[in-house]
Amino acid sequence: MRRVLERIEIPGEHEAHDRGWRVANAAFAERQPAPRPIRRRLVPALAIVAAGAAAAAAISSPGHALLNSIRQSVGVRNAQPALFGVATAGTLLVHSDSGVWVVQSDGAKRRLGAYTSASWSPHGLYVAATHRNELLTLTPKGEERWSLVRPAVRFPRWAGTAADTRIAYLTRSRLHVVRGDGTKDVDECGEPAAARIGPAWRPGSGFVLAFATTRGRVKVLNADACSLRWISPPGPVPTRLMWSSDGTRLLAFSPRSLRVFDAHGKVVARDEPSDGTRDADATFLPGTNQAAVVRVHGAQSDVFLLPGRTLFHVVGRLGQVVASPDGRWLLVAWPDADQWVFMPLRGGRIRAIANVSAQFRSQTFPRIEGWCCAR
Repeated sequence: MRRVLERIEIPGEHEAHDRGWRVANAAFAERQPAPRPIRRRLVPALAIVAAGAAAAAAISSPGHALLNSIRQSVGVRNAQPALFGVATAGTLLVHSDSGVWVVQSDGAKRRLGAYTSASWSPHGLYVAATHRNELLTLTPKGEERWSLVRPAVRFPRWAGTAADTRIAYLTRSRLHVVRGDGTKDVDECGEPAAARIGPAWRPGSGFVLAFATTRGRVKVLNADACSLRWISPPGPVPTRLMWSSDGTRLLAFSPRSLRVFDAHGKVVARDEPSDGTRDADATFLPGTNQAAVVRVHGAQSDVFLLPGRTLFHVVGRLGQVVASPDGRWLLVAWPDADQWVFMPLRGGRIRAIANVSAQFRSQTFPRIEGWCCAR
């Protein structure tokens, strides 16, 4: 019966295949040549047929087989079919449709629960997580320590030492700070409405906190003293704030504008994509003031170091980028391929994990909430 069904021709099937390959070939032919990547030995490991994936998505139902074949060829060849382990030491915190997961370096996974966001405590000893109207702290095994009921809680961020910690978080548009033991929760300094992105604690002594306003200003506060360190001019509302590991630089990222501030609020680096391109994500490399940026232009992507040294170039749309705690690897999300790609920064070969969504019981591509910790 199977052989009989396979011989049945679907109306328009051959025409759909022809249309799809014409679109794919045209997209590849029209690509803009990129400068030769510095790490040339890494690029051949990446499939380059992804240019047709987006175009193939528009093919009518008889072309679904073609779309699936293109999707299967996107990404890194010979990727691991399952999460057998990550590229280096450290523990990942991952959010998917099914909740928050902890992933050990050997690939062992544990689902903590159906939380909406999460982050590591200093040194990775605990996890701060949120439900819709609740902030909780947990062990990496999922054991609850305390909880605090607040409306529309999101973006918990934990900082401090083993003896004294703070958690910053948002409720609707209000910025709050609470002690690590769940006491002395305050509406931080009566600040104006905060943009719906995670605040960022500066590494080092004291509790210095950066957050963004709904008008695109970046504000840096001494959280305990309620004193303003500096405030930036208005600009695009960031989607991510991040300090360098030495606390001397603050990155304010948005898809159309990336700004790097020094300790006094002066812009010392800037990146603004040209028309037709956008930045997908950016992160500081641990132990440096260098930022790695993912730029998407059409069906192609570059990973480069600000101010512009290209590390990798692929045909395909990359997404989130996270640096390993030891600064030796970049973990780059490739949602089109359903892969995590581990890119070495100090020599070595690319490694990749396939079928990421299914391994976290998710219909959408999972997001990495943190990679902890350097030992």
